[in-house]
Amino acid sequence: MAFTYPKNEKLKSKKTIGLLFSEGQSVSKYPLRLVYAENLFENEELIKFGVSVSKKYFKNAVDRNRLKRILRECYRLNKNILSENIDKPMAMMFFYQSKEVLSYQEINEKTIRLFEKFAEKMKE
Repeated sequence: MAFTYPKNEKLKSKKTIGLLFSEGQSVSKYPLRLVYAENLFENEELIKFGVSVSKKYFKNAVDRNRLKRILRECYRLNKNILSENIDKPMAMMFFYQSKEVLSYQEINEKTIRLFEKFAEKMKE
């Protein structure tokens, strides 16, 4: 498995993002939340993945962008946990929901736990 995050794996479709918010299910591991839904619009990739950090908690774009970079990196290194446990195309969005800024190591640990929780949910 290549540890990459190519352009064709990035979630950009407004239609798909709208589907996530209206019909998506979610899994949480504080301060992270993963919202997912079956992707019916674009079937070329197994996973379409997006990242979001709330402007409500981080007013400065510098802080939001740094956290988004960290979240994308955590996804890139641990996406094998997700791809091993899904069999149909999925759209996913990763949210950071806290005012406090955790270190990269803490976010990475939480990401792994969140992805494992998602894997357990998919096995049910």
